[in-house]
Amino acid sequence: MNPAVAVLAIIASYFFGTVPSAIVVAKSKGVDITSFGSGNPGASNVSRALGLKYGVMVFVIDFAKSAIPAAIMLGHRPIAYACGAAALLGHIFPITRKMKGGKGVASGAGALLPMHPIVIVVAALSWATLAKVSKKASVASIVVVAAVVVALGFTSPAWETLASVGIALLIEIRHLPNIKRLISGNELKVAK
Repeated sequence: MNPAVAVLAIIASYFFGTVPSAIVVAKSKGVDITSFGSGNPGASNVSRALGLKYGVMVFVIDFAKSAIPAAIMLGHRPIAYACGAAALLGHIFPITRKMKGGKGVASGAGALLPMHPIVIVVAALSWATLAKVSKKASVASIVVVAAVVVALGFTSPAWETLASVGIALLIEIRHLPNIKRLISGNELKVAK
């Protein structure tokens, strides 16, 4: 692939990732999601504010923001990873919103889906089960993100495992406030 095309694709993926789905969906219902619950502009917080239907809507959009760029570049696997990661960065650190974005669970899953569909489908089912049992989305996210890296370590080339570690670290770092709230017993529950 032409290097200039690859760079343009990665830059475009970043800006695609900055689409503020949670903010737009919540605002359409008269809610400032950054001032509600955890303040995080993500699917879990939207579910708490507006109900599961709207949380799922945000999840799907955030998932697609990373999955689409990665899928378009799937014929060039390293570029597909780079585009998925760039979209994830756009979601977590959007230049359009002073670097204040979501936690990246949906976007991280989307970034890896085109390359590892079975692992991501199993991870999604595991996430849903853990969230239901623990009643905390953060617990499910923290555990499943780590499990995905382990799974890819057994099924993927070393460079892909390292790429997935980078993606996972971004997501886990964004969950540090959740970990602190879990330790203190103040973490919010998932929406019913």
